[in-house]
Amino acid sequence: MNENNLTPQAIVSQLDQFVIGQSSAKRAVAVALRNRYRRMQLSEDLQEDVTPKNLLMIGPTGVGKTEIARRLAKIVNAPFVKVEATKFTEVGYVGRDVESMVRDLVESSVRIEQENEFKNVRVDATKNANQRLVKLLAPVPQKNNENGMDFQNLMKMMNQIQRGEQPNESFSNEEANIPDDVKEKRMTIADQLNKGLLENETVSIQTDDPKQNNSGNMMGQMGIDLSETLGDMMPKKKVTRTLTVAEAREVLIKEESEKLVNSGDLYHDAIQRAEDMGIIFIDEIDKITSSGSQSSGDVSRQGVQRDILPIVEGSQVSTKYGTVDTSHVLFIASGAFHESKPSDLIAELQGRFPIRVELDDLTKDDFVRILTEPKNALVKQYIALIGTDNVKITFTIEAIDRIAEIAEAVNHDTENIGARRLHTILERLLEDILFEGPTMAMGEVTITEKYVDDKIGNIAKNRDLSEFIL
Repeated sequence: MNENNLTPQAIVSQLDQFVIGQSSAKRAVAVALRNRYRRMQLSEDLQEDVTPKNLLMIGPTGVGKTEIARRLAKIVNAPFVKVEATKFTEVGYVGRDVESMVRDLVESSVRIEQENEFKNVRVDATKNANQRLVKLLAPVPQKNNENGMDFQNLMKMMNQIQRGEQPNESFSNEEANIPDDVKEKRMTIADQLNKGLLENETVSIQTDDPKQNNSGNMMGQMGIDLSETLGDMMPKKKVTRTLTVAEAREVLIKEESEKLVNSGDLYHDAIQRAEDMGIIFIDEIDKITSSGSQSSGDVSRQGVQRDILPIVEGSQVSTKYGTVDTSHVLFIASGAFHESKPSDLIAELQGRFPIRVELDDLTKDDFVRILTEPKNALVKQYIALIGTDNVKITFTIEAIDRIAEIAEAVNHDTENIGARRLHTILERLLEDILFEGPTMAMGEVTITEKYVDDKIGNIAKNRDLSEFIL
């Protein structure tokens, strides 16, 4: 959505396509998002003083808290990360550091910037990738006395690496002397590639070992990036993959895009995007509240709150891409607060979430709308899934009403898990069709109210059964 058209009404309209009800929560997040756009129109001096109005969402699980925040980020293509407050531990304890949420946010921002930059260089990257594919599909035959580079060429490459330059591939024997028949073959292959005639042919390519890329995650969580330093000292480990030409091209396009994009500018823009547009969703914040009695667990939970506080207030966090200022990151916290209340949070943290919105329990009418209205409605999903087996399934209005009625009743009688109850009920309801679908002789199935009652009606009435099955 264009930022100029980012009115609160437009934001709510977008959210309505995916989240049913919860109008007060939608209005609150829409205003918070619009305020970010308003802030960017102010002078730089005022921009520094205008801080985001963080939100605290209160309501049971499955009523749309996370979905509202996630969809909000997608509307403006903002960096978004969801974290569980219970995963963090106080400084000095073994566990996840609270600053890691900011580093995760920057990683999300880097991915967004990469996607944008890669789109800009895709034409050139595709051209370079096709050139590499031509060489892979028509390699130069190796002679017995050409098992590798000679000593002189190897020394030239080593000198280039020491000077911080990219090794020149023209030193290789393959590039120095290409036979005429190979040149002709490459010209033919290049023409076939341009016409799309080789998309399903297989080719072997060498790519960076993904295990090696993940080895620095622990250091990355501490804001330390040893991958580049070690990469300069040690050659990257490669793995061979056999892919179709179409698949290989995408892998090579990504590698070529990374060469064409200025990583310094990309990381700078990513940090700026994270600072100005980033959204951090802290779920289960009620689980780190403390009760009246000061047990050791309560002290530890208070410690996590104290560690989160400076990040929400605005602090400098070191990441492997640079230092990030969290002063204008939007924080959305949520919790059920069944056994505690927002006032159980430490006073300083309460003050950093000035906007409080309470989400309503879902009613039968809400469940009916959830099943049918959104773009990704559950009924639409199951119709499409079962349709892949050439079985056409339809739901009567009475059947949908009965499913919604059962979901509301089970949530009331057992644990209230909101809309997630519909997933459980539909899986149980359609279990036989999902199992027998590929071998069913009949091509159409109609789900009626009687079918719903026969499959799950008795289970729903029996509390002991519904607790375990639904």
